[in-house]
Amino acid sequence: MFKTSSLSVAALACTLLISGCASVGPDFQRPPADSTVPAQFARQEEGLGQDRSTLTSTDVREADFWRQFGDAQLTRLVQQALQGNHDVGAAMARLESAQALLVHSQVDRLPTVKMSGDATQQKLSIDQVSPGQAQSTRAYSAGIAATWEIDWVGRLKRAIEIQRAEVQASHADVAALQVLIAAQVADTYTQLRGAQWRLRIAQAAEQNQRDTSRLVERRWAAGSGTALDVTRARAQLMSTQARLPSLHLQVATLEHRLAVLLGLSPGDLIAQLDSTGSLPTMPPSLTPGTPAELLRRRPDLAAAEARLHAATARIGVATADLFPRISLGGVLGSFTLAGGDLFTGRSANHSAFLGIDWSFLDVGRVRARIAASEAGAAQALAQYQQGVLLALEETENALVQTHRAREEWVLLDATSMQRDEAQALAQRMYRGGTLSLYEVLDAQREQLAAQDAKAQSQINAVRSSIALYKALAGGWPRPDDS
Repeated sequence: MFKTSSLSVAALACTLLISGCASVGPDFQRPPADSTVPAQFARQEEGLGQDRSTLTSTDVREADFWRQFGDAQLTRLVQQALQGNHDVGAAMARLESAQALLVHSQVDRLPTVKMSGDATQQKLSIDQVSPGQAQSTRAYSAGIAATWEIDWVGRLKRAIEIQRAEVQASHADVAALQVLIAAQVADTYTQLRGAQWRLRIAQAAEQNQRDTSRLVERRWAAGSGTALDVTRARAQLMSTQARLPSLHLQVATLEHRLAVLLGLSPGDLIAQLDSTGSLPTMPPSLTPGTPAELLRRRPDLAAAEARLHAATARIGVATADLFPRISLGGVLGSFTLAGGDLFTGRSANHSAFLGIDWSFLDVGRVRARIAASEAGAAQALAQYQQGVLLALEETENALVQTHRAREEWVLLDATSMQRDEAQALAQRMYRGGTLSLYEVLDAQREQLAAQDAKAQSQINAVRSSIALYKALAGGWPRPDDS
């Protein structure tokens, strides 16, 4: 620690402030568009659908994507989840923590000021007192001390840059989690309404088969038919009844899942969701935009980019340790043996100092920290690049899944209609005595299978649309617009 005059300290401070405009370490630059990012999605045409004349399209940037499904209860559930989900609450708390740390890092650039004061009284033994010296003395002091680190190589500037990037990453984390929670609520709700639909289909088939079994039993009792017919009818009825417990279980577990997503106890939504509800309607097909737009819109990629920014700035913080840390300080105080003289000119004292802290003998450790920071930045870059590929993969999969699910649903819907007609015709022919029971039971079994397959395909089609909205971060502003 070196001391110098106030004038010399001030002159040196001005010199260092002028030279401190630059910062050590690399400046962050956005990762360039990689050659793996295409100009358009490979499956974009499939995601739009083959027959554009029969499909309307909607821009993925429309707000609140869940409103596109035409279900008021779904909208309420999503909005409640965004407010009450505990994972979102934890992400918001992490954002607040990052913001507080940013303020802390910004304050580090300001002088540190401390105030102190004390009053002491001392009484010496008679043997300690010199001739003419008072046995009892008092002393009073007060002062203000300030120290200030001069950021001449930009160490503190880089530290602020790190925290600002961490705040941006936390903002993006919140947005990414909100997209995920909204998609999970929409998907779970769709599965729930689908399971309830499939349960109604099975219950209707059960009633139909129960009526058939009673008819067969009456005919056998009247001397028409055989015991084999009765056994077959009963067996098919019990086979259909065996479907019901698993569907009831699926409904219950999905209701519990939805409640937890909303931040509620598992049983809190049973009464609300047990009421009859229909499957959300098929939303319009999407105009997905371009992969470049996707990279700007996805909040998880924005978070990865911000963390790459922070990792790059950490190289500068580590590099700054190769240079001395210079600080200025001063004390303005008052010391007196008489309380009435405190803060008077005769009791005033002051000092100024220049501090230099340079661990020049620890260069090996500093170089190791720089190397570790550089490796951390390389890791963050690789994670960002991998995130880009995963986002493209997720979107491509969702595009083709959306189209194929719609295509399958159209075919299975037509199949189900044919099976319904075949079952009704078989029933009439059996009652008229022109068809065997075996063919009636076969028609009923095929009808149930077709109706269930149609329901499952429509559920999958709606879920695939939700997955596509999620992949495209649909309905959410870009992180740099928020």
